[in-house]
Amino acid sequence: MMTMWWSAALAAPAATTAAPSSQPAQLAKPHHLHRIVRHRRERHDDDNPQAALSERLNKDTVAIIAGGLGSTDLAVAQDLATVLDDGDNLRILPVVGAGGGRNIRDARFLKGIDLGITQAGLLARLQASGEIGALDDKIVYLAKLFNEELHILVRADAGVTTIGQLNGRTISLGEPGSGTQLLGHDVLARLGIAAREVNLTGPDAIARLKAGEIDAVMLIGGKPVPAIAGGTAGLRVLPVPYTKSLRDDYLPATLTSADYPDLITPGRTIETLAVGTVLIAYNWPKDSEHYAKIKKFIAAFFPHLAQLQASPHHPKWREVNLAATLPGWTRFAPAQDWLDHHRELEAKQRDQFEEFVRTHGGSPASADEREKLFRDFVKWSEVRARR
Repeated sequence: MMTMWWSAALAAPAATTAAPSSQPAQLAKPHHLHRIVRHRRERHDDDNPQAALSERLNKDTVAIIAGGLGSTDLAVAQDLATVLDDGDNLRILPVVGAGGGRNIRDARFLKGIDLGITQAGLLARLQASGEIGALDDKIVYLAKLFNEELHILVRADAGVTTIGQLNGRTISLGEPGSGTQLLGHDVLARLGIAAREVNLTGPDAIARLKAGEIDAVMLIGGKPVPAIAGGTAGLRVLPVPYTKSLRDDYLPATLTSADYPDLITPGRTIETLAVGTVLIAYNWPKDSEHYAKIKKFIAAFFPHLAQLQASPHHPKWREVNLAATLPGWTRFAPAQDWLDHHRELEAKQRDQFEEFVRTHGGSPASADEREKLFRDFVKWSEVRARR
């Protein structure tokens, strides 16, 4: 039943970008010719600094396809650029996308895209539908990220107080192929709501809603969604019931005045749904340039998670647990290697910490105090190791 609207939403995929293949043995150059070719290339680069710059920029730039303007996904991609860019060694390039299924397709096929942010449930649905072929051996994940909440906005003076009252009305479901459109179709169908669909970006949809040109806006994004966080005077958020028909594929969630102080009355809680997000990549061969770039990204991203979780970066970073797994999918090998090494290192540090506590004749009074002391011990050990 769901495959039909997947076909319309995703349209025809772009031409497949084939993974690099090894050169046939009969065409391989003798070893001394390899040295000559490499010497000539190096001499050419010395004579042409622009060519050398181009090669370095492409080798060290990681492009991340995120959501549209005003989306949480684009905001967190920009956070990655802010924290991880170091000039000459690594550059993060956030790319404005449509999100959802389009980002899966782009990560799978589009030249120049290294990583993508999408809703985790859409991977399984695309795999099951076969719309763009088998994905389980073509897409890997780096990390589960955070939950994104479903937001439904209406005008405060429209007299609409329940989602059921949107039956037959005009709703913006985001751009074609976006996570909002794909999941919005699913939610409305499960709740038995038949709406007239329009496809607008978040900021444009909110402007059209305020002007009275449409009846509602649906957005899926991690709270607070930048497009909603400002300029929402005169609007209200509709609750979404967590019915039995939704429980297999969605999580219960809430929106409060702490998330949107200009939109929700202090002390009030709005019930809604949530879906998980994930950072994905094409499954490149180990000897490819893309594989090396993504490996370099992991070495920069994972150790800096604590910095991303601090202000002023998006609050959703605080939900990220790098060790969380995505059942049914393979983690990018260098990401798994980093986690395994980190797990072993932490086990050794905990053993050293326990020895430290015993030899100093004291023990924290509570589990929380003990964990805080351990984190302080880890920081002290890292500073000491750098001396």
